Amino acid sequence: MDQAVDKPARVAPAAPLTESEKNVIIAGILLSMLLAALDQTIVAPAMPTIGRSLGHADYLPWIVTGYLLTATAMAPLYGKISDVYGRRPTVYAAILIFLLGSLVSAMAPNMFVLVIGRAIQGAGGGGLFALAQIVIGDLVPPRERARYAAWISGTWAVASIAGPLLGGGFAEHLHWSLIFWINIPLGILAMAIINKPLHKLPVAAKRHRIDAPGALLLVVATALLLLALNWGGSAYPWASREIVGLLACSAVFWGAFALRLMRAAEPLISLEVLSNPIVLAGTASMFLLQAANIGLSVYLPVYLQSIIGLSVSQSGLAMLGLLLGTVAGATFSGRTIPRFFHYKRIAMVGVLFAIICLGVLSLVAGRASLLVVELLTICIGLGSGTTFPVATVSVQNAVDRAHLGVATGVLTFLRSLGSALGVAMLGAVALGYGLPLAGEGAPAAGQIVSATPFMMIFLAAAVTLVLALMTLALMPEKSLRGRDDAEAPVVLVE
Repeated sequence: MDQAVDKPARVAPAAPLTESEKNVIIAGILLSMLLAALDQTIVAPAMPTIGRSLGHADYLPWIVTGYLLTATAMAPLYGKISDVYGRRPTVYAAILIFLLGSLVSAMAPNMFVLVIGRAIQGAGGGGLFALAQIVIGDLVPPRERARYAAWISGTWAVASIAGPLLGGGFAEHLHWSLIFWINIPLGILAMAIINKPLHKLPVAAKRHRIDAPGALLLVVATALLLLALNWGGSAYPWASREIVGLLACSAVFWGAFALRLMRAAEPLISLEVLSNPIVLAGTASMFLLQAANIGLSVYLPVYLQSIIGLSVSQSGLAMLGLLLGTVAGATFSGRTIPRFFHYKRIAMVGVLFAIICLGVLSLVAGRASLLVVELLTICIGLGSGTTFPVATVSVQNAVDRAHLGVATGVLTFLRSLGSALGVAMLGAVALGYGLPLAGEGAPAAGQIVSATPFMMIFLAAAVTLVLALMTLALMPEKSLRGRDDAEAPVVLVE
């Protein structure tokens, strides 16, 4: 690394933040995160209406895919950018990019412009996901940080429940563009809430620079991989030249990105962070856990409709068990972590419990009552939810403040990538046993459907959690820093 990069800037202690100011910042950052989370769920119910209004309904999936591509690819970049330029300007930039995408989407005259607007939204939204955890990491020492993970889980829960309700209501009774217009006042409100206290948030005390070539390679490699995962088995067969070509090109760009990390003076993702065994194991466990959770949440409604016999709306309500169980598990874990020296065991016991419940669900899938399914899915959520605070706090506690943004960005990136992989993986299992993909709709009412595909889907999710448990077992534990031994916050002085 050259001397210009290593040369420290003059530093001064950051102005202390009061508890009320910390709570205001956290409330504002979670509000901005809520906007990004809502826009992953609010669009789906309105897609038929949007297709009729703008035409070119064959491009409707790109409304979701465009957002997913940019949100996932940009997450690790925001971590590095916030380490270089500070949290406040980076948070503001992410919100403004998200609002620009919302404006473009709301005013879109055709489907092409709407897809562009959604991609812009994702470029901002991906940053908001990562920055929420980074800012909380700045404000709270690791020993106390876990309890805030429940707030993040609660934000996702609200988005998962309110998104489909708002999207369907706006499209049916008002106008679909309100899905995007509503973001403008809420985004401005979030910026107003955090404006003053965010000035006091500490930033890194060294001069850094962004590795633009590395960032480009990462974005292209991620986009190609996500396209392959989204199109494989649905738009094209997995063995088709289109999917194989996308995967091969993605592998080439990932290889080029790895070479760039080894050769760059200041790589986009520090090799010190990537070689940290806690970061490696923590991010890998989150990747696997999210693959199982999101994949399960996609196919569980299909199971409830085709095997249990629920309607579309009833299956949506029945999903609350899994969702609320996850929030409850994260809340319990977050409150319990500070009381345990071996805090990793909380997540390991939770994941083991979820594996057992998934195994039972797989065995009884063909003859279980709704009550049994609800109880099992609540327990699955409770068990898997314990991992989110443990993994997040472990990764953030393993690095110093200068690398907090990068480490959290990598964690968010792999969590999003795991979601895409989980849907694709369980989709391949579903197709292998003759079940249509979720995007192709559930079987028609009255149609006799075998429970075997669902048994295998639940079993595949359980195997994925077994891998997550093994990864957690390999993760070293490091004593959590408290207020007394937390690093002293510093700020740049021009």
